[in-house]
Amino acid sequence: MTDGTNRGPDAPDSAGARGGAGASAGAAVPRGEAGVGEALVATGSAGGPDIPGPDIPGPDIPGSDVPGPRTGTSAAGRSGAVAVLAGSDPQGAPDGPRSARKARTARGSRRGQGYGGRTPWLYLAPALLVLGGLLVYPIYQLGLISLLEYTQAQVSGGEPTTFRGLGNYRTLLADSQFWQVLLATLVFAASCVVTTLAVGCGLAVLLTRVRALPRLALMLAALGAWATPAITGSTVWVFLFDPDHGPVNRLLGLGDFSWTYGRYSAFALVLLEVVWCSFPFVMVTVYAGIKAIPPEVLEAASLDGATQWRTWRSVTAPMLRPILVVVTIQSVIWDFKVFTQIYVMTSGGGIAGQNLVLNVYAYQKAFASSQYSLGSAIGVVMLLILLAVTLVYLRLLRRQGEEL
Repeated sequence: MTDGTNRGPDAPDSAGARGGAGASAGAAVPRGEAGVGEALVATGSAGGPDIPGPDIPGPDIPGSDVPGPRTGTSAAGRSGAVAVLAGSDPQGAPDGPRSARKARTARGSRRGQGYGGRTPWLYLAPALLVLGGLLVYPIYQLGLISLLEYTQAQVSGGEPTTFRGLGNYRTLLADSQFWQVLLATLVFAASCVVTTLAVGCGLAVLLTRVRALPRLALMLAALGAWATPAITGSTVWVFLFDPDHGPVNRLLGLGDFSWTYGRYSAFALVLLEVVWCSFPFVMVTVYAGIKAIPPEVLEAASLDGATQWRTWRSVTAPMLRPILVVVTIQSVIWDFKVFTQIYVMTSGGGIAGQNLVLNVYAYQKAFASSQYSLGSAIGVVMLLILLAVTLVYLRLLRRQGEEL
């Protein structure tokens, strides 16, 4: 142990010498090295009395040939070095704007923790109230009525409402017509979805290939079809394909052929109308997604010799997958619930109900037969089918590693 004035021959005599040694060592350190030289400067220049200490070998400075000094470092000097390495000066002042930003971030995180995560829910509260009133409550009423005996007698008050539990569902599942209508609905909805996606995606690609004027005309025509009410569009299509006065039969030379008389021709006619009023949504959405793809990616595929179909299948479609997920789910929901087109174009479901789908079937049970509980049960089955299809589709995409 030595005192503060009688040190070894290799130790500096004063604080100034120590500061000079630290400064020269710090100057030898490259800027990328994390402030070791600055720590030695703070060690030599920090204020406070020089407290005697043992000869402790100092650290060798990375990037320098000068070994660390053997010195008894004062307590104030050691605290100054720690402060510099921690990112502040020896007096504890913030080290510039970076430390101030860190402090504000820490305060913001503590403030968010203080609210207990309630702030996002406060912003979502108005939308949740609207959804609760317009979505949750009607679904609750639909499920409740499907569990009751609820016909015209109960509506008029002639008989009391009784609880049937799952009796309406057992009656529905035992009906052979329900299974026929369900199968027809699934096939018809799948055909509409596939055709709508194919037409919408094809026209979206076409929009990227044509000039400004044809692109504007196509966009306006598509948006006009999309904006047309379903009942108006259905009436116009019935007139176009009318066997007596329709121009389509005259152009095709079909004479007095009735499109709505046969089951499959009626479904085909309705499918065309559904695709006509649905593809604009797919076209506009996919076109916006294509325009967001960097042109360099498509140019690289073209330079590699990829055809248009190969570019779409291997480059464009994978990059558009999140958008395609949205338009597919929307199309499934819309086409599975088709009502207006079937009801108007086939006069309520076709001859002997050959063109019934679940939505029209539920309407007939609830309002034509006054069996409101059975109609509600059909509505609940449709809701469960749509939820199952959507969840399975999303699960398959998540298994493929897609971010949704």
